[in-house]
Amino acid sequence: MGIGLDIWAAGLAELMKPSVIMFLFLGVLIGTMIGALPGLSATMGIAIMTPITFWFDPTDGFAMLMGLWNAAIFAGGITAILINTPGTPASITQSFDGYALYKQGKGGLALGINVIFSFIGGMISTLALILLATPIARFTVTFNSAEYFMLAGFGLSMMVAVSGGDVLKGLILGLAGILLSTIGLDPILGIKRFTFGNVNLLAGVSFIPVMIGMFGIGEVMYQIFTRDKAQEARDIEARKVNLALGKVLPSKKEMKGLLPRGIITSVVATIIGAIPAAGGDISAIICWGNGKKFSKHPEEYGKGSVEGLAISSAANNGVLGGAMTTMMTLGIPGDAVTAILIGSLTMYGMQPGIKMFTENAKFTTQIMALMVLANIAFLILGLLTAKVSAKVLNVAQPTVWAAVTILCVVGSYALNNNFFDVMIMFAAAILGFLFKVFEFPTGPFILGILLGGMLESNMRRALVMSNGSYATFITRPVSCVLLILVVVTFLYPVIKSIRNKKKAAK
Repeated sequence: MGIGLDIWAAGLAELMKPSVIMFLFLGVLIGTMIGALPGLSATMGIAIMTPITFWFDPTDGFAMLMGLWNAAIFAGGITAILINTPGTPASITQSFDGYALYKQGKGGLALGINVIFSFIGGMISTLALILLATPIARFTVTFNSAEYFMLAGFGLSMMVAVSGGDVLKGLILGLAGILLSTIGLDPILGIKRFTFGNVNLLAGVSFIPVMIGMFGIGEVMYQIFTRDKAQEARDIEARKVNLALGKVLPSKKEMKGLLPRGIITSVVATIIGAIPAAGGDISAIICWGNGKKFSKHPEEYGKGSVEGLAISSAANNGVLGGAMTTMMTLGIPGDAVTAILIGSLTMYGMQPGIKMFTENAKFTTQIMALMVLANIAFLILGLLTAKVSAKVLNVAQPTVWAAVTILCVVGSYALNNNFFDVMIMFAAAILGFLFKVFEFPTGPFILGILLGGMLESNMRRALVMSNGSYATFITRPVSCVLLILVVVTFLYPVIKSIRNKKKAAK
């Protein structure tokens, strides 16, 4: 099994259509604005725009989504640099050195480094996607229900492991998500479950409206709830301070010194991105911390280090290719965005996994190529608009909230032309708001909904095939290895917590 040159040629030929290029650049523009506005995230942008793309040709729709995703991650560094406020969670470490450079009158250079090394990180991770996806998919040909059950379990275990240090909350929400995924028709017997006589629930709870509600209106509700008008006024006043931005492009000498660290960081970030639930924020923190550890000038980190900023920027976009690799080959989302993309592919009638490389091979090549084109597009636009990007920050928060709310409602309804999906979206928004207020991690709940069906159906199929013997999960080598990983992943946070308590007691 493999994707031949003829399939690549056919896929690339379709990308040359003017509509594809137009939607790609439109996605980059939208993503740049979303990433540059504090409080908005790439996840929110993808969740809102995904239903709208169903009106378009699949290639056009994914061109917009790929452009938006890649651009939003890089653009999160704009606010981190200019106002010391990360535009997206992934850009948190960019504020450490980027804002210090801005105060030193090197804001233009900081913005330029952000664009260039975000591009490098994105391109290297996309190259890894192109080179490794097919071999990984070929390996999964040997998988049956036992392996897919353990894969779903491993995905859930990883999400619990990074539940903000509160494993119990992660377990509870992951279980709640799994239970919610059981609504609808039984995957084996086809009987109704938990529908309460509502025909709208026969197909289960629609995943996309849940994501739109939790990451869209839920976030708006939380921002309104925590709004500080006095601080808002101070922030607006602070933005009026117009320090000289200076040059945008780093010198050849600076690039020569930064490039090796950027490449190494990109490779590490790609590996981190392939781990379920390990997003750009985790990648950035790990890479920045290790960069400081092995740097010749660690004392400069956090005080305006161009090296630290380059590493942070490469780490952000470097996870995207890894996350896409896991999603496309195994059907396991690497982060919240790829979770939504799984839902999007499903709506188009495509199933992430081995079928993406057989039945939908041409579209798979297009997705990979769109990742490359998206990086090139935001590099061009990012460098050209670096000095005017700060103007995005002048948009008033109430205006943003109103626009997000309208798009959420329209997007949810447009999904199936069904008002019930809008009701689902608002219910999810309330849940998302409460999760934020009471500091419950959203990730385990979302992944539970997404992987719950995969977990249940494959476990039951595996038991049917083995005549009810649970030994099938141990006797098959890949399944056994995955089982060990699941156990280790679940136990590690618990053991770590116990050890920390013992150290604190001493």
